[in-house]
Amino acid sequence: MATYLQFEENLKKIEEEIILANTKSDEYAAQILQAKLDKEVKKVFGNLSDYQKVQLARHPDRPYGRDYIKALLEDEYEICGERHFKDDRAIICSFGYIAGKKVLIIAEQKGRGTKNKLKRNFGMPNPEGYRKALRAARLAEKFEIPILMLVDTPGAYPGIGAEERNQSEAIARNLYEFSNLKTITISVVIGEGGSGGALAISVADKLAMMSYAVYSVISPEGCASILWSDPSQAETAANSLKLTAMSLKELNLIDDIVPEPLIGAHKEKELAYKAVGEYFINTLTKLEKISKEQRCEDRYNKLMKLGAFSE
Repeated sequence: MATYLQFEENLKKIEEEIILANTKSDEYAAQILQAKLDKEVKKVFGNLSDYQKVQLARHPDRPYGRDYIKALLEDEYEICGERHFKDDRAIICSFGYIAGKKVLIIAEQKGRGTKNKLKRNFGMPNPEGYRKALRAARLAEKFEIPILMLVDTPGAYPGIGAEERNQSEAIARNLYEFSNLKTITISVVIGEGGSGGALAISVADKLAMMSYAVYSVISPEGCASILWSDPSQAETAANSLKLTAMSLKELNLIDDIVPEPLIGAHKEKELAYKAVGEYFINTLTKLEKISKEQRCEDRYNKLMKLGAFSE
Protein backbone atom coordinates (compact mmCIF):
# COMPACT_ATOMS: atom_id res chain seq x y z
CA MET A 1 0.00 0.00 0.00
CA ALA A 2 1.37 3.38 -1.02
CA THR A 3 1.61 6.08 1.62
CA TYR A 4 0.26 9.54 0.84
CA LEU A 5 1.17 12.76 2.61
CA GLN A 6 -1.54 15.28 3.43
CA PHE A 7 -0.73 17.48 0.44
CA GLU A 8 -0.84 14.42 -1.84
CA GLU A 9 -4.49 13.56 -1.09
CA ASN A 10 -5.79 14.94 -4.39
CA LEU A 11 -3.23 12.81 -6.23
CA LYS A 12 -4.43 9.75 -4.34
CA LYS A 13 -8.02 10.31 -5.44
CA ILE A 14 -7.10 10.74 -9.09
CA GLU A 15 -4.80 7.70 -9.05
CA GLU A 16 -7.61 5.61 -7.56
CA GLU A 17 -9.93 6.83 -10.32
CA ILE A 18 -7.33 5.84 -12.94
CA ILE A 19 -7.08 2.35 -11.45
CA LEU A 20 -10.87 2.04 -11.56
CA ALA A 21 -10.98 3.22 -15.19
CA ASN A 22 -8.29 0.71 -16.16
CA THR A 23 -10.20 -2.02 -14.36
CA LYS A 24 -13.21 -1.20 -16.54
CA SER A 25 -10.95 -1.04 -19.62
CA ASP A 26 -12.13 2.54 -20.18
CA GLU A 27 -9.06 3.85 -22.03
CA TYR A 28 -10.59 7.25 -22.84
CA ALA A 29 -11.41 7.95 -19.19
CA ALA A 30 -7.95 6.75 -18.15
CA GLN A 31 -6.31 9.17 -20.60
CA ILE A 32 -8.41 12.10 -19.37
CA LEU A 33 -7.62 11.25 -15.77
CA GLN A 34 -3.91 10.86 -16.55
CA ALA A 35 -3.85 14.36 -18.03
CA LYS A 36 -5.65 15.60 -14.92
CA LEU A 37 -3.08 13.83 -12.72
CA ASP A 38 -0.14 15.35 -14.62
CA LYS A 39 -1.67 18.81 -14.18
CA GLU A 40 -2.21 18.24 -10.45
CA VAL A 41 1.38 17.00 -10.01
CA LYS A 42 2.73 20.19 -11.56
CA LYS A 43 0.43 22.27 -9.35
CA VAL A 44 1.30 20.49 -6.09
CA PHE A 45 5.00 19.77 -6.58
CA GLY A 46 5.75 23.03 -8.34
CA ASN A 47 4.93 25.03 -5.19
CA LEU A 48 6.27 23.00 -2.28
CA SER A 49 7.14 24.71 1.00
CA ASP A 50 10.37 23.86 2.79
CA TYR A 51 8.49 21.81 5.37
CA GLN A 52 6.72 19.83 2.66
CA LYS A 53 10.16 18.99 1.27
CA VAL A 54 11.13 17.80 4.76
CA GLN A 55 8.11 15.50 4.67
CA LEU A 56 9.14 14.20 1.25
CA ALA A 57 12.71 13.60 2.44
CA ARG A 58 11.24 11.45 5.25
CA HIS A 59 8.60 9.76 3.08
CA PRO A 60 8.38 6.08 4.12
CA ASP A 61 8.20 5.01 0.46
CA ARG A 62 11.30 6.99 -0.53
CA PRO A 63 14.23 4.81 -1.70
CA TYR A 64 16.79 4.11 1.02
CA GLY A 65 20.51 3.45 0.74
CA ARG A 66 20.06 -0.31 0.37
CA ASP A 67 17.67 0.29 -2.55
CA TYR A 68 20.29 2.36 -4.40
CA ILE A 69 22.95 -0.26 -3.75
CA LYS A 70 20.75 -3.00 -5.22
CA ALA A 71 19.87 -0.85 -8.23
CA LEU A 72 23.34 0.49 -9.01
CA LEU A 73 25.95 -1.93 -7.71
CA GLU A 74 26.97 -5.11 -9.53
CA ASP A 75 28.88 -7.99 -7.86
CA GLU A 76 28.27 -6.48 -4.43
CA TYR A 77 30.54 -7.50 -1.55
CA GLU A 78 29.63 -6.03 1.83
CA ILE A 79 32.20 -5.13 4.48
CA CYS A 80 30.93 -5.72 8.03
CA GLY A 81 32.23 -4.64 11.43
CA GLU A 82 34.96 -2.26 12.58
CA ARG A 83 37.04 -4.89 14.44
CA HIS A 84 36.55 -3.39 17.87
CA PHE A 85 32.97 -3.61 19.12
CA LYS A 86 30.30 -4.86 16.68
CA ASP A 87 28.77 -4.41 13.25
CA ASP A 88 26.48 -1.38 13.06
CA ARG A 89 23.72 -2.17 10.57
CA ALA A 90 22.68 1.50 10.30
CA ILE A 91 25.59 1.93 7.87
CA ILE A 92 26.23 -0.32 4.88
CA CYS A 93 29.66 -0.52 3.22
CA SER A 94 29.68 -2.42 -0.08
CA PHE A 95 32.24 -2.81 -2.84
CA GLY A 96 31.13 -3.53 -6.39
CA TYR A 97 30.89 -2.08 -9.89
CA ILE A 98 28.89 0.81 -11.33
CA ALA A 99 29.01 1.02 -15.13
CA GLY A 100 32.09 -1.18 -15.09
CA LYS A 101 33.96 0.98 -12.55
CA LYS A 102 35.01 -0.50 -9.21
CA VAL A 103 33.34 1.49 -6.43
CA LEU A 104 32.79 1.55 -2.67
CA ILE A 105 29.33 2.68 -1.54
CA ILE A 106 28.90 3.83 2.05
CA ALA A 107 25.20 4.27 2.79
CA GLU A 108 23.06 5.03 5.82
CA GLN A 109 20.01 2.78 6.01
CA LYS A 110 16.78 3.45 7.93
CA GLY A 111 15.04 0.12 7.33
CA ARG A 112 11.43 -0.78 6.50
CA GLY A 113 9.02 -2.50 8.83
CA THR A 114 9.38 -2.70 12.61
CA LYS A 115 11.87 -5.58 12.67
CA ASN A 116 14.13 -4.05 10.04
CA LYS A 117 13.92 -0.57 11.55
CA LEU A 118 15.13 -1.96 14.86
CA LYS A 119 17.90 -3.86 13.08
CA ARG A 120 19.02 -0.65 11.36
CA ASN A 121 18.42 1.45 14.50
CA PHE A 122 16.10 3.73 12.45
CA GLY A 123 19.08 4.88 10.42
CA MET A 124 20.88 6.39 13.41
CA PRO A 125 24.48 5.09 13.45
CA ASN A 126 26.47 4.33 16.58
CA PRO A 127 30.20 5.13 16.78
CA GLU A 128 31.06 1.69 15.41
CA GLY A 129 29.07 2.54 12.26
CA TYR A 130 31.25 5.54 11.52
CA ARG A 131 34.37 3.54 12.35
CA LYS A 132 33.23 0.84 9.93
CA ALA A 133 32.77 3.51 7.26
CA LEU A 134 36.29 4.79 7.91
CA ARG A 135 37.73 1.27 7.82
CA ALA A 136 36.11 0.63 4.43
CA ALA A 137 37.18 4.06 3.13
CA ARG A 138 40.82 3.40 4.05
CA LEU A 139 40.63 0.09 2.20
CA ALA A 140 39.24 1.87 -0.85
CA GLU A 141 42.01 4.45 -0.60
CA LYS A 142 44.65 1.72 -0.51
CA PHE A 143 43.45 0.34 -3.85
CA GLU A 144 42.49 3.75 -5.32
CA ILE A 145 38.80 2.87 -5.49
CA PRO A 146 36.39 5.84 -5.69
CA ILE A 147 33.79 6.20 -2.93
CA LEU A 148 30.10 7.08 -3.24
CA MET A 149 28.46 8.06 0.05
CA LEU A 150 24.66 8.08 0.40
CA VAL A 151 23.44 10.21 3.30
CA ASP A 152 20.05 9.51 4.87
CA THR A 153 19.75 9.80 8.65
CA PRO A 154 17.83 11.83 11.24
CA GLY A 155 21.13 12.04 13.13
CA ALA A 156 23.72 10.01 14.99
CA TYR A 157 22.31 7.82 17.75
CA PRO A 158 22.26 9.79 21.06
CA GLY A 159 22.03 6.80 23.41
CA ILE A 160 24.11 6.30 26.56
CA GLY A 161 26.05 3.41 25.01
CA ALA A 162 26.93 5.50 21.98
CA GLU A 163 28.22 8.28 24.22
CA GLU A 164 30.21 5.79 26.30
CA ARG A 165 31.88 4.55 23.12
CA ASN A 166 32.70 8.16 22.16
CA GLN A 167 30.20 9.12 19.49
CA SER A 168 31.55 12.65 19.10
CA GLU A 169 35.13 11.39 18.62
CA ALA A 170 34.00 8.90 15.96
CA ILE A 171 32.27 11.66 13.98
CA ALA A 172 35.17 14.09 14.42
CA ARG A 173 37.63 11.39 13.36
CA ASN A 174 35.67 10.81 10.15
CA LEU A 175 35.60 14.54 9.38
CA TYR A 176 39.38 14.63 9.76
CA GLU A 177 40.15 11.40 7.90
CA PHE A 178 37.69 11.86 5.02
CA SER A 179 39.00 15.37 4.41
CA ASN A 180 42.44 13.83 3.82
CA LEU A 181 41.54 10.75 1.75
CA LYS A 182 43.57 10.48 -1.44
CA THR A 183 40.90 8.59 -3.39
CA ILE A 184 37.95 10.25 -5.15
CA THR A 185 34.96 10.83 -2.86
CA ILE A 186 31.43 11.83 -3.87
CA SER A 187 28.59 12.24 -1.37
CA VAL A 188 24.87 12.54 -2.14
CA VAL A 189 22.15 13.36 0.38
CA ILE A 190 19.32 11.09 -0.82
CA GLY A 191 16.81 11.87 1.92
CA GLU A 192 17.26 13.32 5.38
CA GLY A 193 20.67 14.72 6.26
CA GLY A 194 20.58 15.34 9.98
CA SER A 195 23.34 16.95 12.05
CA GLY A 196 26.73 15.29 12.63
CA GLY A 197 25.22 11.94 11.73
CA ALA A 198 25.05 13.12 8.14
CA LEU A 199 28.22 15.22 8.19
CA ALA A 200 30.34 12.19 9.16
CA ILE A 201 29.96 10.73 5.66
CA SER A 202 29.52 13.87 3.60
CA VAL A 203 33.01 15.36 3.60
CA ALA A 204 33.93 14.72 -0.03
CA ASP A 205 35.34 16.12 -3.27
CA LYS A 206 31.75 16.74 -4.36
CA LEU A 207 28.70 17.03 -2.12
CA ALA A 208 25.29 16.91 -3.79
CA MET A 209 21.66 16.69 -2.72
CA MET A 210 18.62 15.26 -4.43
CA SER A 211 15.92 17.81 -5.23
CA TYR A 212 13.68 16.99 -2.25
CA ALA A 213 16.44 16.05 0.20
CA VAL A 214 17.15 18.18 3.28
CA TYR A 215 20.41 18.81 5.13
CA SER A 216 20.63 20.70 8.40
CA VAL A 217 22.34 20.97 11.76
CA ILE A 218 19.11 20.11 13.58
CA SER A 219 15.64 18.83 12.74
CA PRO A 220 12.82 21.39 12.39
CA GLU A 221 11.13 19.80 15.44
CA GLY A 222 14.31 20.07 17.51
CA CYS A 223 14.84 23.66 16.42
CA ALA A 224 11.24 24.56 17.33
CA SER A 225 11.61 22.92 20.75
CA ILE A 226 14.73 24.95 21.52
CA LEU A 227 13.62 28.33 20.15
CA TRP A 228 9.94 28.29 21.04
CA SER A 229 9.58 25.31 23.42
CA ASP A 230 6.90 24.17 21.00
CA PRO A 231 7.54 21.32 18.52
CA SER A 232 4.36 22.29 16.65
CA GLN A 233 6.31 25.27 15.27
CA ALA A 234 8.33 22.84 13.13
CA GLU A 235 7.03 24.29 9.87
CA THR A 236 8.13 27.79 10.87
CA ALA A 237 11.54 26.41 11.85
CA ALA A 238 11.91 24.53 8.56
CA ASN A 239 11.27 27.71 6.59
CA SER A 240 14.01 29.47 8.59
CA LEU A 241 16.69 26.75 8.58
CA LYS A 242 17.53 26.99 4.85
CA LEU A 243 17.73 23.20 4.70
CA THR A 244 16.60 22.51 1.13
CA ALA A 245 18.88 21.69 -1.79
CA MET A 246 18.09 24.98 -3.53
CA SER A 247 18.86 27.08 -0.44
CA LEU A 248 22.11 25.26 0.30
CA LYS A 249 23.26 25.55 -3.33
CA GLU A 250 22.63 29.30 -3.23
CA LEU A 251 24.73 29.48 -0.04
CA ASN A 252 27.52 27.45 -1.70
CA LEU A 253 27.32 24.80 1.01
CA ILE A 254 26.77 22.01 -1.53
CA ASP A 255 28.22 21.56 -5.00
CA ASP A 256 25.34 20.15 -7.02
CA ILE A 257 21.65 19.23 -7.03
CA VAL A 258 20.71 15.81 -8.41
CA PRO A 259 17.33 16.25 -10.13
CA GLU A 260 14.74 13.70 -9.11
CA PRO A 261 11.32 13.15 -10.71
CA LEU A 262 8.92 16.07 -10.17
CA ILE A 263 6.49 13.78 -8.34
CA GLY A 264 9.30 12.59 -6.05
CA ALA A 265 11.69 9.65 -5.83
CA HIS A 266 9.10 7.69 -3.83
CA LYS A 267 6.82 7.58 -6.88
CA GLU A 268 9.36 7.00 -9.65
CA LYS A 269 12.16 5.07 -8.00
CA GLU A 270 13.84 3.81 -11.17
CA LEU A 271 14.31 7.37 -12.40
CA ALA A 272 15.79 8.31 -9.02
CA TYR A 273 18.28 5.43 -9.19
CA LYS A 274 19.22 6.46 -12.72
CA ALA A 275 19.71 10.10 -11.69
CA VAL A 276 22.08 9.21 -8.84
CA GLY A 277 23.98 6.71 -10.98
CA GLU A 278 24.44 9.16 -13.83
CA TYR A 279 25.51 11.94 -11.47
CA PHE A 280 28.11 9.67 -9.88
CA ILE A 281 29.58 8.49 -13.19
CA ASN A 282 29.61 11.97 -14.76
CA THR A 283 31.21 13.52 -11.68
CA LEU A 284 33.71 10.68 -11.34
CA THR A 285 34.74 11.11 -14.98
CA LYS A 286 35.45 14.81 -14.38
CA LEU A 287 37.37 14.19 -11.14
CA GLU A 288 39.51 11.47 -12.74
CA LYS A 289 40.93 14.11 -15.10
CA ILE A 290 42.29 16.08 -12.14
CA SER A 291 45.53 15.08 -10.47
CA LYS A 292 45.40 13.61 -6.96
CA GLU A 293 47.32 16.57 -5.56
CA GLN A 294 45.01 19.11 -7.18
CA ARG A 295 41.89 17.27 -5.99
CA CYS A 296 43.12 17.26 -2.40
CA GLU A 297 43.97 20.95 -2.62
CA ASP A 298 40.56 21.77 -4.11
CA ARG A 299 38.83 19.78 -1.38
CA TYR A 300 40.84 21.59 1.31
CA ASN A 301 40.07 25.01 -0.15
CA LYS A 302 36.38 24.17 -0.41
CA LEU A 303 36.24 23.12 3.24
CA MET A 304 38.08 26.24 4.37
CA LYS A 305 35.51 28.45 2.62
CA LEU A 306 32.54 26.96 4.46
CA GLY A 307 30.92 29.50 6.75
CA ALA A 308 32.64 32.47 5.11
CA PHE A 309 30.34 35.43 4.51
CA SER A 310 30.42 39.12 3.67
CA GLU A 311 28.13 41.90 4.86
